[in-house]
Amino acid sequence: MARRLTCPYCYENFAPREIRFRCNSRLSRTGKQCPRRRDQVLDERRGPRPSHDLGPDFAADGRRPTAVCSGCDGETTYRICPVCHSELPVQFGRVDNRLIAMVGAKASGKTVYMTVLLHEMRNRVGEAFGAALMGLDDATMRRYSSDYEDRLYRDNQMFPGTQTASTNLNRVDPLVFRFSLGRRTFLGERPQHTVLSFFDTAGEDFSSRESVELNTRYLTGADGIILLLDPLQMSDARAGALPGTPLPGTEGLDAPVNVLSRVTGLLLAPRGGRSAQKIDTPIAVVFSKMDAFWHQLDAGSPLRDYAPRGGRFDVSDSLSVHEEVRRLLKDWDGVQIDQLLDNHYSRYRYFGVSALGRNPTPEARVADTGIQPYRVADPLLWLLAEFGSVPKAGRG
Repeated sequence: MARRLTCPYCYENFAPREIRFRCNSRLSRTGKQCPRRRDQVLDERRGPRPSHDLGPDFAADGRRPTAVCSGCDGETTYRICPVCHSELPVQFGRVDNRLIAMVGAKASGKTVYMTVLLHEMRNRVGEAFGAALMGLDDATMRRYSSDYEDRLYRDNQMFPGTQTASTNLNRVDPLVFRFSLGRRTFLGERPQHTVLSFFDTAGEDFSSRESVELNTRYLTGADGIILLLDPLQMSDARAGALPGTPLPGTEGLDAPVNVLSRVTGLLLAPRGGRSAQKIDTPIAVVFSKMDAFWHQLDAGSPLRDYAPRGGRFDVSDSLSVHEEVRRLLKDWDGVQIDQLLDNHYSRYRYFGVSALGRNPTPEARVADTGIQPYRVADPLLWLLAEFGSVPKAGRG
């Protein structure tokens, strides 16, 4: 079967040759102006249009890096998705394209976690691994800086709840980045590029038929899943939380096992007769707000220590954390979660993180001590190690 590609913006898949091109809308070598561009300029005067629809597009062999516009004879390098018409990243289809779906229950801290994760990948983790993370389009760079990083790190403000994906008027496109890491080959050291697409979907998106159908495409098209669960939404866990920890209300919240069950159902639905086989999409099951439980951990617990430093993903450390979280699940009456994962997934790993390191203030602001992230990069580094995008240390 011919190789299929998945758009990092709409998660639809298509053959490489189906990629379309967009005219660069400049005068060509012959001095002609694209007539479709003139028509579009007139059309744009009637009202605003989505940014990804702004250029005249045409069909050509999408396997090639360039094409000539038949309207103006100008050459263009702008390749676009044949479905949503978003401009595709440079070298799309020729470098690893990894789509990461980030899912979690309501009030589990997904947006804070994603913001701190990307900040750490661009700074501390990037320095340790000799890697770079950059936004691949103007919208990603602008939105991440102004709507996420500046709000949390500069203004010290928390985020409101994530809009449900079923509210199409408020639909937010994925954040798309390029992760670059130098790798040694027999030809010398060469950069290895991986396109990462992060889609932050609300847990309540899995409670209605309309939103389920919309999100099935995102989950089934993902190469890896980060599932964020809040132990404070588990009754036995919240009873042992550090005194003074703000506890989420119970009204409108969904049990973590129910969120995992819905995600599993969406992944199994398109499989048809293959439903007896385990899901092979790697899933990182991340328990947030672990700073509320440090007082319960033994001094030698791997969750009381930071991940080993260095430019490799430490497999033995990750497995130690995995087993420690599994032990905690028994104390939190979360055995159902472990059984569900063991029976339906061939690759899963537990993680315990704290994005802030301390509770926010009652005014929904970052604590005066600042942001002190703990192990937030571990889940993504595990997925990247599974993809072969970062080197491993040890076996497992």
